Amino acid sequence: MKKNMRFLIIAFIGLMAGCLFLSCNQGESTDTPWLRGANFTPSTAINQLEFWQEETFDPETIDRELGWAEEIGFNCMRVYLHHVAWEVDKAGFKDRMGQYLAIAHKHNIRTIFVFFDDCWNPTYSAGKQPEPKPGVHNSGWVRDPGDLLFTSPELIHVLEAYVKDVLETFKDDERIVLWDLYNEPGNSGYENKSLPLLQNVFGWAREVNPSQPISAGVWHHGLTDLNKFQLENSDIITYHNYSDEISHQHAIDTLKRYNKTMICTEYMARRNNSLFSNIMPILKEQGIGAINWGLVEGKTNTKYAWSEPIPDGSEPEPWFHEVFRKDGTPYKQEEVDLIKALTKE
Repeated sequence: MKKNMRFLIIAFIGLMAGCLFLSCNQGESTDTPWLRGANFTPSTAINQLEFWQEETFDPETIDRELGWAEEIGFNCMRVYLHHVAWEVDKAGFKDRMGQYLAIAHKHNIRTIFVFFDDCWNPTYSAGKQPEPKPGVHNSGWVRDPGDLLFTSPELIHVLEAYVKDVLETFKDDERIVLWDLYNEPGNSGYENKSLPLLQNVFGWAREVNPSQPISAGVWHHGLTDLNKFQLENSDIITYHNYSDEISHQHAIDTLKRYNKTMICTEYMARRNNSLFSNIMPILKEQGIGAINWGLVEGKTNTKYAWSEPIPDGSEPEPWFHEVFRKDGTPYKQEEVDLIKALTKE
């Protein structure tokens, strides 16, 4: 029964991603929305731990900022979790996930949750998180599980319990559109060292058998073994591309060979010529979900470019990521106007 339910949900996401028109029995047409949105961290959180720990969980900011997303027609957010926030306070962590989902649902936004991540700082600890380094992109973002998995192999049992507990709790929650099991496996020089955890997390998810589909996005063509496993085992193909429209289209054409629903879960880096203006229309036209990096400028500092810090913290030109300033005004009004035009139902 659960397998059939997942098949139906995958089909539904295919319809959502494709902005398709369905015919009712009476001959009327209804528009099934196209998935579009952003990777979301509230502006008051520097990383996943500051997002989810009890002391710094910030529903007021989440509510305000998701309201801005709703106003421009976004209907999906991709949101990172972290096992340490769960390990410290399992019941509280899941309660806060529920609070987040309720706020997002109020704004007609569904969620893609991400479990593991191979990007940025390799170590982390619970409690107070560092302040941002001026002008440095993601100065406080943390991997999960990072280097600790290689120095403490017993951590794998904690990670298994974490994934299964969260999936069991939310496996039939319709507010969750997809489980993204592992962000950019093999990044930070790990390469195939990440393959065992990638294989494990897919296995754990299949054991729980959530009604929602599962995926892990491909992001680097050179990671042959990881890419093969991800593409063969994901219910839906997810991918990252921060290049211009020519390179992005080439990536789409390559991935279409797998004949699966597709969602771009990271794009839009202005200095790389990955823009709303040249990428988002392509994704809509071809029925591919469009999830850009960043919603509101904040403590993650992702308005700054990856490897181009501005030590005095002055304004970058252009911003690398993000749609809104902290007060809710658009960084570029013409971008927001385009987004509204593309998301208009």
